[in-house]
Amino acid sequence: MKLRKIVTVVEETLTEGGRPVEPAARVAVVAAIIENPWHGQGFVADLAPGIEATASDVGALLAPRVMEALGGPAEAYGKAAIVGLDGEVEHGSALIHTLKFGDHFRKAANATTLLPAVEKRAPAGIVFDIPLKHITDATTRSHHQTVEVRIADAPHAGEIVVALAAASQGRPQQRLAPLATEQ
Repeated sequence: MKLRKIVTVVEETLTEGGRPVEPAARVAVVAAIIENPWHGQGFVADLAPGIEATASDVGALLAPRVMEALGGPAEAYGKAAIVGLDGEVEHGSALIHTLKFGDHFRKAANATTLLPAVEKRAPAGIVFDIPLKHITDATTRSHHQTVEVRIADAPHAGEIVVALAAASQGRPQQRLAPLATEQ
């Protein structure tokens, strides 16, 4: 894995709807900007060697960092892969939709659900939203939320932004009834 940089963003919501949020709702994102392992190779039919060489390493790099940035246990989480313009969406998907990548975060967060994801091809500076869901029950509506991310100089055309996001709780001041109430 060729790593250009790591970006960490932490936000805390202290007030929502005119009321205090106690404790503050904290969301952390850690993104690695890496060289696309398939860049310059044209169409690659077998992505397995690039997955093998990259996915676990980037997952192992990001998972402890996002948990550290969150500063406590995660209740919701998500992931992203934003591929530069010279790549394919499939390149990002190949890296983040494998247990070699995701199990690092599941283990760090004591999670059991699949990680919700966003993947797309885009130029540097694109705004993207990482969807978040509860770490053990994807139907828990209070934890369905998104975090917006923008990295001014990434991805370059031959890069991939791979990011993990974690939230300390559900949406601030959430008031939706549980899904089970809609039978």
